[in-house]
Amino acid sequence: MKRAVNIFAIAALGLLVLLMAGITLTIGWRPFLGPRMRALTNVKFQTTPERLARGEYLAKGLSGCVDCHSPHDWTTPAAEADETQLCAGTPFAGEGFPGQVFAPNLTPDLETGAGAWSDDQLARAIREGIGHDGRTLFPLMPYEHFRHMPDEDVASVVVYLRSLPPVRHSVPLTQIDSPVKYLMRDAPQTITAPVPAPDLSTPAKRGEFLVDMAVCAECHTPQVKGRFDSTRMFAGGVQLKGPWGDVKSANLTPDPSGISYYDEALFLSAMKTGKVGARTLNPIMPWASFRNLSDDDLKAMFAYLKTLKPIANRVQNTQ
Repeated sequence: MKRAVNIFAIAALGLLVLLMAGITLTIGWRPFLGPRMRALTNVKFQTTPERLARGEYLAKGLSGCVDCHSPHDWTTPAAEADETQLCAGTPFAGEGFPGQVFAPNLTPDLETGAGAWSDDQLARAIREGIGHDGRTLFPLMPYEHFRHMPDEDVASVVVYLRSLPPVRHSVPLTQIDSPVKYLMRDAPQTITAPVPAPDLSTPAKRGEFLVDMAVCAECHTPQVKGRFDSTRMFAGGVQLKGPWGDVKSANLTPDPSGISYYDEALFLSAMKTGKVGARTLNPIMPWASFRNLSDDDLKAMFAYLKTLKPIANRVQNTQ
């Protein structure tokens, strides 16, 4: 009897070791331990005209804060954000999410918005993926890109959000299905050191930073198990289904099946007008935001796209 108990104990210990090793080598322990989370600070970003202007440029143009956190009329060609509810929160209109995803109200309303949140709560959410209440933000909020946002830029975004008119608009909390709501706890990364301005010494380097902040890869790169397919970066073909229709993202690489026929003038025209020749871009492509970018920034983005590895992937979108 004693020998049988010993054998059982050894077998159970062996299974436990195998289980722990399996977790360590696969999903890791974050789903059980919770996300990485740093302590909040009492930092307060001073409002200056320069920060207001830069924050508006980023939020309305480059980084899509206004685009994602505002209601849209998807029946219009540009599907512009509702000017009366800028950043007042909205359900995400796309399909295929593992649950119900809502962009919260970021206006300074004290009861339904971000008026009671500290500056560091906003900054931590933007770059580290931790909500004001300690929740892990669904990575549709592109904090994995925004973690490269320099300190001065994140301060500018927060200052701009504080300047918006308060809008009383209650938005439900995002509800993610299992097991994704646990697995996504591995996504947040803490920032414990200053994030300096990037290397902008050449148009291509500047463009690489801008394309990252514009989160172009999210829509234009196929994913495998929730991660970018490194062999098909910017090759397009990602299905985007919602009230705007059912379309696939374009191949942005300089392959003949991509945008090799684009020149700088055509790229700028497409971003400013939402048209490529006589063809109108689907409004899920946020050209209505990108048209707010400067010509120099758009030129730099195009310069970077021209450096991408050409990848053959012909994307067909019917009318």
